[in-house]
Amino acid sequence: MSVIFILIACSLLLAGSFLGAFLWASRSGQFEDDYTPSIRILFDDDKPSDPCQKTTKK
Repeated sequence: MSVIFILIACSLLLAGSFLGAFLWASRSGQFEDDYTPSIRILFDDDKPSDPCQKTTKK
């Protein structure tokens, strides 16, 4: 029976730590920009598409 109390205490401690990490991340601005990642693929890159292609200066 004492094992159940230990498991409940450990699970509450773990759940509290996850809640604390989520609150810390949301207050520090980790979830602020949800628009830019969805449109990032639409922008052109300045780099060549072939990594083996080298640009030579004349």
